[in-house]
Amino acid sequence: MSTVLEHAELKLNTAYSVCRHIARSSARNFYYGFMLLPPAKRNALSAVYAFMRHADDLSDDPGMTPAERRAKLNGLIEGFHRALESPLTDDPVLLALRDSQQRYNIPTELLDQLVMGTGMDVRDQQGGDPVAVYRSFDELYNYCYHVASVVGLVCIRIFGYRDPAAEKYAEQLGIAYQLTNILRDIKEDAAMGRIYLPLEDLERFGVSVAELASGAPMEKLRPLIAFEAERARQYYASFGHLLPLIDEVSQPALWAMTEIYRGILDRIEAQNYDVYSERARVSTHAKLAILIKGFGKRLL
Repeated sequence: MSTVLEHAELKLNTAYSVCRHIARSSARNFYYGFMLLPPAKRNALSAVYAFMRHADDLSDDPGMTPAERRAKLNGLIEGFHRALESPLTDDPVLLALRDSQQRYNIPTELLDQLVMGTGMDVRDQQGGDPVAVYRSFDELYNYCYHVASVVGLVCIRIFGYRDPAAEKYAEQLGIAYQLTNILRDIKEDAAMGRIYLPLEDLERFGVSVAELASGAPMEKLRPLIAFEAERARQYYASFGHLLPLIDEVSQPALWAMTEIYRGILDRIEAQNYDVYSERARVSTHAKLAILIKGFGKRLL
């Protein structure tokens, strides 16, 4: 019996190692926060990230038709549900995710929504001129909720919290992160035929989809991008309410993640909202400084 248990433990440890490698390789901003967590929580976040990364890759795979991508995403959800019922899966990501889901009591429907959120980017339009994906901010908020706020709701289960108010603040912080992503990636998303800023906002500022996609004229685009940046800034205010509601051992990780993401928004503003000439990013040196400061917070 002990041999069987030792084999199962080795298999699980290997699965988490695979997830940590995926997170370390791909989560260039979030992984700095992961490093500030105790090992078990770091493992769990790595498993969630690896699962989400797989879903993202499926939803963006140019080698498949939209219908094939949707089928693969549905298959991923079904595979996860099978893994919940049996520990015999050979998929290291699903094995680690199953253990994390049980260890931290993560609702299955939240993990399902992680996959369904990535599926919202699977559209039948292939190539061609960019189009505005969302008519209103309410529609964009719904998208941001599914691709980012749900991630936050999963994360706080791993972080640990007692006050249910943390859930609303985590939702709002996820919106801030995703709005930052959208602003940073306007140029790249347009190249894939996607304009995420609401059409109602483009019309309000007299900006056409073609102008936003091309980045010209920049003087006409700045007021629109500045408006969206301020909207993101308002959602970042939820961080101050959320931080004291999660377990102290997890607070440095959340602080570091938010510092890095808010730093991207700061960079967009420092570039005078020109997200076309240079991609806004936080330098590795700056992220390491945040990490060091985060370790200092752990020791307090």
